[in-house]
Amino acid sequence: MRLKLVPEETSVDFFSRSKLWLGISGLMMVIAFVSFALQGLNFGIDFRGGTTIRTESAEPIDVAAYRAAMQELELGDIVISEVFDPSFGPDENVAMVRIAPQGDAESVTPETIQAVESALQSVAPDINFTSVESVGPKVSGELIQTAIIAVLLAIGAVLIYIWLRFEWQFALGAVAALVHDVLLTIGIFSELRIQFDLAIIAALLTIVGYSLNDTVVVFDRVRENLVKYKKRPLKEVLNISINETLSRTLMTSVTTLLALIALFILGGDVIRGFVFAMIWGVLVGTYSSIFVATALLHRLGVKRDWEKPTDGGAGTQFANVDA
Repeated sequence: MRLKLVPEETSVDFFSRSKLWLGISGLMMVIAFVSFALQGLNFGIDFRGGTTIRTESAEPIDVAAYRAAMQELELGDIVISEVFDPSFGPDENVAMVRIAPQGDAESVTPETIQAVESALQSVAPDINFTSVESVGPKVSGELIQTAIIAVLLAIGAVLIYIWLRFEWQFALGAVAALVHDVLLTIGIFSELRIQFDLAIIAALLTIVGYSLNDTVVVFDRVRENLVKYKKRPLKEVLNISINETLSRTLMTSVTTLLALIALFILGGDVIRGFVFAMIWGVLVGTYSSIFVATALLHRLGVKRDWEKPTDGGAGTQFANVDA
């Protein structure tokens, strides 16, 4: 007996409350924008600057022990991560310790670095400190600018791709869904004050790809059904298309969430922010593919083949369908 999340054939009317769903999405986007405008994001060391200390030890890295040893120093935001490399030998255990700036200083003082090294030596006596690097506010500002450009370029590329593959109405629907997903993800990080670093930018770009994949699957079926059901209203064709792809959409989302939830629980603090962004992105991406992209497509209307020529020379006639 096969497990089925939804029946093979469904007939859900996704547009019976389309105004309600769009209203909820609009309200959530406003809340996200207001939160970002009032309190901004809780930027991590990548964007605020700070100091990175690279360590090497023959003993296995114990991130929890490292963090506990440094807690008494009261240095604020500290990120500790183990570095994995196939070229490392069994006695080469490398870690990166990132410390946020203290007060108005651009980098951590030598005295603080000495205190950190002493604290870590109490956990691993044979530990070596191979490098100490500081990131100033100028570099952090450049990273923020580059991250914004990366996200905007990804969304712009999606707009062009969908426009060329389908029509401009499809492109606007897809980009609206992507902007919806990105804004809500940034908003949840602002509202919950979760640390926002370069890993979250990677998550945002991944969410853009995931949401686009879901949307294109639905749009492909819409395009096929526009030819198959030429006399049916656009709303009915969209409903049929979403119902036909619903099983695939939900199965993909659920299996992805199972893996992400396992990572969130067992993956540790280093990747927890990234995984949380991905979980949220899968949820809002699935929602937007069904309720946002297609709803906007319905309101914009699309051109489809109403009548094919019989004489072979007149070409195809198109009519705009918006109902």
